[in-house]
Amino acid sequence: MKKSAPDGRPAGEAVYKRVLLKLSGEALMGDLHYGISPETVEGIAVEISEVAKLGVQIGIVIGGGNIFRGLEASSKGMDRSQADYMGMLATVMNGIALQDHLEKLSVYTRVQTAIEMREVAEPYIRRRAIRHMEKGRIVIFAAGTGNPYFTTDTAAALRAVETGADVIMKATKVDGVYDKDPVKHSDAVMYKKISYTDVLTKNLKVMDATAISLCRDNNLPVVVFNLQKRGNIQKVICGELIGTVVGR
Repeated sequence: MKKSAPDGRPAGEAVYKRVLLKLSGEALMGDLHYGISPETVEGIAVEISEVAKLGVQIGIVIGGGNIFRGLEASSKGMDRSQADYMGMLATVMNGIALQDHLEKLSVYTRVQTAIEMREVAEPYIRRRAIRHMEKGRIVIFAAGTGNPYFTTDTAAALRAVETGADVIMKATKVDGVYDKDPVKHSDAVMYKKISYTDVLTKNLKVMDATAISLCRDNNLPVVVFNLQKRGNIQKVICGELIGTVVGR
């Protein structure tokens, strides 16, 4: 007999039609201290390709912290706008790397950037991005929002709202959202569900305040989960209760 999910659906069936997956640049490093680990990116690409087979429409936003951090550079004297633009370019490199691994798995992929560079990627056009996803192509949104002073968390929230995503899936190195840093505090408690307002008032650093506020204003849920546990992307998409849900 075929197993069922907790809500009665067949096991392995997606509960979302369209998702926005937020990956940090550090997620691509693996055990490296800098740059891109091909083995790690390949593993992430395999998981995404498996989810794509469920018929889920997927958008992805990747950070650039494995290559360059604009905020860190500006704190050391670099002009903030210049530093942020360099960080945006780092996200394009990460996006192209992920695209390469996905296409080696025969997954049709498009990279769209908020900063025009037609030789390597499409410019971001909302309607074109939606059309790509409707055709089953994965769209990687690179170069943040195209503006300095905004993080890739905000870019993820913005692209999710613009393209009508059902949820933001924020991949992290820990199992969910905790009341304090679980790496430093053994007694940290993980929330199964928490409101946007509590995330902001408790300063929990799930995403930056602009991103959380945008999600709250548009009633867009955020699921925070551990990317390092194999199969978690599919589990979240299939409605398994892992990680932390940020919502109303």
